[in-house]
Amino acid sequence: MSLYPDAPGHRNVDTSVAAAIALAPKLGRLQMMALEAIKGAGWLGLTADELAAALEMDRWSIQPRTTELRRKGLIRDSGQRRPNTTGKLAIVWTAA
Repeated sequence: MSLYPDAPGHRNVDTSVAAAIALAPKLGRLQMMALEAIKGAGWLGLTADELAAALEMDRWSIQPRTTELRRKGLIRDSGQRRPNTTGKLAIVWTAA
């Protein structure tokens, strides 16, 4: 059995566990899509909102992949910040 970040995280609540189980078969593909988009952005990087827009996906589906990829050492916080859709500053991710 894989562990986070190679398996989706959950909060030990039945609905969260069910969502993690449903996502598990797609996790590798989603992580690869996110990583390739971030690599493609080069030094400019992407925020989670920008990543979701680039992949034409819901932010809530793709943002957790940034945490997983960071834990794997594949992306890093660039130190840059840009406003997200709510106007708050967001981390800009770049390839490690």
